[in-house]
Amino acid sequence: MTSTPLHRQRGTKIVATLGPATSSHEMIKSLACAGADVFRLNFSHGTAADHQARMEIIRGVEKELQHPLCVLGDLQGPKIRLGTFDGGHVMLEQGQSFRLDMDTTPGNATRAPLPHPEIFQAAQLGTLLLCDDGKIALQVVGQSPDHLDVVVKVGGKISDRKGVNIPDVLLPISALTDKDKRDLDVAMQLGVDWLALSFVQRPDDVQEAKRLVAGRAAVMAKIEKPLAVQSLQRILDVADGVMVARGDLGVEMPLEEVPSIQKHILRKARALGKPVIVATQMLESMISAPTPTRAEASDVANAIYDGADAIMLSAETASGKYPLEAVATMDKIARHIHVDPEYRRMLAAAHPDLQSTAADAITAAARMVVETIDAAAIVTYTTSGSTTLRAARERPPVPIMCLTSKRETARRLALSFGVHPVHTDDVHDFAEMVDKAMVLAHQHGLASIGDRLVVTAGVPFGTPGNTNILRIVWVEQRLL
Repeated sequence: MTSTPLHRQRGTKIVATLGPATSSHEMIKSLACAGADVFRLNFSHGTAADHQARMEIIRGVEKELQHPLCVLGDLQGPKIRLGTFDGGHVMLEQGQSFRLDMDTTPGNATRAPLPHPEIFQAAQLGTLLLCDDGKIALQVVGQSPDHLDVVVKVGGKISDRKGVNIPDVLLPISALTDKDKRDLDVAMQLGVDWLALSFVQRPDDVQEAKRLVAGRAAVMAKIEKPLAVQSLQRILDVADGVMVARGDLGVEMPLEEVPSIQKHILRKARALGKPVIVATQMLESMISAPTPTRAEASDVANAIYDGADAIMLSAETASGKYPLEAVATMDKIARHIHVDPEYRRMLAAAHPDLQSTAADAITAAARMVVETIDAAAIVTYTTSGSTTLRAARERPPVPIMCLTSKRETARRLALSFGVHPVHTDDVHDFAEMVDKAMVLAHQHGLASIGDRLVVTAGVPFGTPGNTNILRIVWVEQRLL
């Protein structure tokens, strides 16, 4: 059998957001063949019927390609917005006084409606409010239960329903709005593999989502607020993965801090074996141009050098003119970096400390054995995914072929670094697993006759996290 077109020559995965430009069977299949490993359904846009239609196409493409495809459902989260203005907009001058209040009457040059009572509860003297992605900055100089008096620190044109960000203030708002809860139910009915949670401020937000998800999907916390950065370790302890959502993060924090925060999040998450997506404006110019800027190519490359599990395209594939070219560009950059010796040195230098467990010892040994004997792949057998996630944390230079009898595990692991998931029938003993590993590695183009594989598993099978066997095997002609 020839190798599948989804045998990636890279460790970093690519997330493609679906939208009006990418909703047909032909386009979704082309995106998968071009390099998309994960498809994002953005619940900020579209109807339940739209998402259902796209999900049905993804699962049809998955069946055609005979390769697990991961689906990420992304919840909108609370949106704090101004009301409307007479004439649609006003100009604010630096230093002028202004008022935000609960009156829904259209605003003017002296006041504007802000129909969010929780803001008036949480704001204090000196609190900064950022409007329209940070273009307008207002500082609180007076407050009451139904209005805030502010002074304009950064002025400009402000128009209807622009968003408002409040950095460094814990807002008494759940990360799950009523709309999010309805969308969560839809996402679970559709069978998404990951659910991304917006507006995370604290671990409790993630716990609430996990309670509602009830194990039907993995939960990803979007790190987009300063309070989430401050609580990162505790959020990582409860989340299954995280997304570096640089859009709002870049509004609510100084821009110069975002690159170091990205590196910090990636390092902390890798230490725990939690997958990380780096997102927002990665190839923004490719919404309307067939090639990226050099700065964008460097941004994508830096996220890969930092060790990201996945990099994400948003409007580039959802509504852009060149969705296939955007995916292909990311794929080319990632494949080039994957064989760069400097990349391997950087990953090794950032290697997390091992826990004092047999599972960690064996998984670390698997990577070292691969590098020593030039093996073609690591093969893991897993039910829950923990064995494979531990292998991915090691960032080996070869593919990690994950054998699992659970289709949902195979799909979730398609997001993780270097994992080539294979859904296969269950095995009864280690000898059967080894034979199956050789056959499937050859069928999937990961190894040739005579190549060596490093096989890890936990015996007895079905015990999560119980990695306790490592074996080196040769791919034998007799089995093929």
